[in-house]
Amino acid sequence: MKNKLVLISLFILPIAIYLVFSTASHNSLFLPVLSKNNQEIPSDWSSLDGTKQAMKGKITVLGFVGTEVITNRGNFFNLNQKIYNKYKGFKDFQMIMVVPLGKEKECQQIIDELAPITGDMNGWKFVFSTPEKIQEFYDSYKLMGQLDENKGTPAVIIVDKELNHRGRKGKNRKGENEYKESYNTISAADLHNEMTDDVKILLREYRLALKKNKNERKDAFRDNIKENIEKQK
Repeated sequence: MKNKLVLISLFILPIAIYLVFSTASHNSLFLPVLSKNNQEIPSDWSSLDGTKQAMKGKITVLGFVGTEVITNRGNFFNLNQKIYNKYKGFKDFQMIMVVPLGKEKECQQIIDELAPITGDMNGWKFVFSTPEKIQEFYDSYKLMGQLDENKGTPAVIIVDKELNHRGRKGKNRKGENEYKESYNTISAADLHNEMTDDVKILLREYRLALKKNKNERKDAFRDNIKENIEKQK
């Protein structure tokens, strides 16, 4: 029975991964870089569980919640249902929401409300700092959009493992120039159509890079064996 389960998982898992990556309708195999080497989450910012949070080495959906956490709970629901639930199985994918200090209880309430319909909430992270430091951190990304008076915005951005801001830039499938730096969490359609595609492309990009590195290591290992055999002749 155990052997059958192993065989089934080996057969089904690659198909499931293929289906996730192959359904992206974006015209590019790679998601354009909009800005490079962006600022990391400051080490002195607090979190809900007291651990230091970081974006380096993860694909991050970065958001700025502001003080109206409960008022904007619908945005969390949209983001959770349209994006997080689809990609929470990838260990290198996470959501980091930046929130002013003093809103920890409200953020925990959001986690508690989403948990029953989501299950694993480990990929949802909330970090806290002063309004001034949040504004400074946001400004470092040089985005076209602005934070409101509550230090929040419904827009979220995608940051890759090297802290590069990713989005859309150049010609789309219709041959039209487009530039998209963020995704509107108020709009379920924007998340479902635009952001879902872009996250798929970025995950696929890293998967292809990983596969390429594995093949190169195999080739190097094989060449090393051949070289040693030749030396022994």
